Amino acid sequence: MFYREAGQFKTDYKSDSAVFPILQDRVGIAFMIFLALVVVPLYGWSSSSGEFFLNGIMIPFMIFALVTIGLNILMGYAGQLSLGTGAFTGVGAYACYKLITHFPELNLIVAVLMSGFFAAAVGIIFGLPSLRIKGLYLAVTTLAAQFFLEWLFIRWEWLYNYDPSGALIVPDITAFGIIIAGPSANAVVKYLVVTLIVIFMTWIASNVIRGRIGRSWMMIRDMDIAAELMGVRPLAAKLSAFAMSSFYCGVGGAMMVFFWLGAAEVESFDINHSFLFLFMVIIGGMGSLIGSFMGAAFIWVLPIIIKFLPATIGIEIYPSTVEHINLMIIGGLIVFFLAVEPNGLARLWQLAKEKLRVWPFPYA
Repeated sequence: MFYREAGQFKTDYKSDSAVFPILQDRVGIAFMIFLALVVVPLYGWSSSSGEFFLNGIMIPFMIFALVTIGLNILMGYAGQLSLGTGAFTGVGAYACYKLITHFPELNLIVAVLMSGFFAAAVGIIFGLPSLRIKGLYLAVTTLAAQFFLEWLFIRWEWLYNYDPSGALIVPDITAFGIIIAGPSANAVVKYLVVTLIVIFMTWIASNVIRGRIGRSWMMIRDMDIAAELMGVRPLAAKLSAFAMSSFYCGVGGAMMVFFWLGAAEVESFDINHSFLFLFMVIIGGMGSLIGSFMGAAFIWVLPIIIKFLPATIGIEIYPSTVEHINLMIIGGLIVFFLAVEPNGLARLWQLAKEKLRVWPFPYA
């Protein structure tokens, strides 16, 4: 009975249309933000395993969640298929690398956000076919973008400053008098920077989706011909979805290199990562921001749990076996969600909350 609406009256339109109209939801979001910004950094600072926990679990989880939000904007809200997410993250990574190397006095956080605009421009270019084709054919064109951009990352030596290794290598970068990226950067500092950017951009995405632009995306997704007859311009709606999706992927790719990997080659943005982000959207739930976090947590954290859980209970499992178990579980869940619950974990969470709102009196 702790999740009830009794006594929570809505007396104006603003309160009735709030993102979290129920007090318990607002308290829950505030609690999760408190955990992310206070409890997790304190654990990372004080625990002996805190650095691994932040660098190996929390930072990549936050980055993957942001990229998944970007793909969810395109697939879940605008209904446009894409298999080029990995390449768009690479555009952001290479753009940020060039900005930092050409303008060393530029603040890294500003450079990370600016790199998203380069990815958005590339996303608009490869989103132009969506005006004529849709469905599987559009997925093939974005797949072509993936392969073309991968080839460009390898062949255009200017992108990695003619380094013989062909890799992006991040030096120590200081902002506000603190080293926030590079080999000497503290894991807690990197985690806090990444988390603050993710929270800010999630808030931006939530407001855009609930506004006029987001409604036009969903109208195009549901029935593009009816949306056009009602005054929605397909050109503006589809290209804006590609632009915003690529912007989020570009920012995520820049953070992936500068705050997590520290050094990256083109393999960090290959087709495997595109499918990885696609699985996160499918399992988490298309058309849901909270589902993006759920999908990222499930895909990234589950293999780590499978790897370390048997050791904690005294069972020895070969790494190859862990990888096979992980693939079987993820593959089975993808089939399950596509067949039984296309809206993923987010829909299951929504159904659980609806049950709790009337429990233990379902007839009330």
